[in-house]
Amino acid sequence: MNAKSYPVEFEVQGHAAMFTRPDTGSAPVSYPVPTFSALKGMFESVARIKSAYIRPIRVEICSPFIYHRYFNNCGGPLKKKGTRNFQLAATILTDVCYKVYGVVEEIYKAPFNNNHLHALQEIFLRRLKQGSFRYTPCLGWKEFVPSYFGPLRDSTNVDKSINLVVPSMLYSMFDKPENGRLHPIYKQDVKIVEGILNYD
Repeated sequence: MNAKSYPVEFEVQGHAAMFTRPDTGSAPVSYPVPTFSALKGMFESVARIKSAYIRPIRVEICSPFIYHRYFNNCGGPLKKKGTRNFQLAATILTDVCYKVYGVVEEIYKAPFNNNHLHALQEIFLRRLKQGSFRYTPCLGWKEFVPSYFGPLRDSTNVDKSINLVVPSMLYSMFDKPENGRLHPIYKQDVKIVEGILNYD
């Protein structure tokens, strides 16, 4: 087992975000911070390989929580029969900014015995600096694209006035980081201390 750590990080900012609390039903409300799965998806929007993945370990909240009512016209299967669309009311976050930290971990043994953890770290950092993505990252819902997604900025600081406890938070939808079965995992009494949430 490789004892060396391969950390990566990025900063994301956007005008709107939605990290849905499953317990809020048909009028969804956002968690104040991204879920573990949402951040894993953001890491994978930059770089991904089959034998390793980037595990989110910490997020720093760099802007105060601002909630906003949002309406979305959905033309999908939830619409009322005989109508053109279904209007979904939601409570989203606005003007968000997060600094996100992760570490590269192994899923399978490295092919050809190479250092795939270091390889994924280097690929991620290079592509992040270039602004190159596998697919467009989003802040929860696909329509909420970031206004900034890149290396950490010195001008952005954690908001240390933020202290709260999320009673129950969705951690992951699957039982494994890759090719997992649907198995929602929740964490209880998740603490945000001085603007920082640790996912471990």
